[in-house]
Amino acid sequence: MAAMFTCCFGCCGEGGSGHIPLKEMPTVQLNTHHMGTDVVIVKSGRRICGTGGCLANAPLHQNKSYFEFKIQSSGVWGIGVATQKVNLNQVPLGRDTNSLVLRHDGSVYHNNEEKNRLPANSLPQEGDIVGITYDHVEMNLYLNGKNMHCPASGIRGTVYPVVYVDDSAILDCQFSDFYHTPPQGFEKILFEQQIF
Repeated sequence: MAAMFTCCFGCCGEGGSGHIPLKEMPTVQLNTHHMGTDVVIVKSGRRICGTGGCLANAPLHQNKSYFEFKIQSSGVWGIGVATQKVNLNQVPLGRDTNSLVLRHDGSVYHNNEEKNRLPANSLPQEGDIVGITYDHVEMNLYLNGKNMHCPASGIRGTVYPVVYVDDSAILDCQFSDFYHTPPQGFEKILFEQQIF
């Protein structure tokens, strides 16, 4: 019986209240462990500049994910989804099977093939917000909250949000507290333990 009390009191700590602190859920942000060698990440993991690409720190496990990028400074850039096998030092992305990206010129590339293209009068400019939905089959693009009807697919495996920059481009990532309401059924990226 004494052993039982020792275990109970031992679990609560010396004179503890018995309260077990909850772990704070991690924040989705750009992952400094999965970025190109000439990339600079600032603003608490939300802004990318330099040259190269970077993955977010959370894979897209849930059925319908939404995230946004704001173009702070124009240049060469791309946004979309990629596996961890993508070469983040080689821009533009979209050259192989490991990435599916919208490029700054409005083209959507995967496996070195143009999968779709934004309308010519809808190319993202400095200050614009580009939203991305992904449902494990198709990536869709939104410009300042408007559906661009520009679906693309083909990437397989576990994917992460990806962004690359070059030629003085600066982009900010928005993984929550969005500028625009996500489309019906889509939501912010959840870490696996938040899904269950």
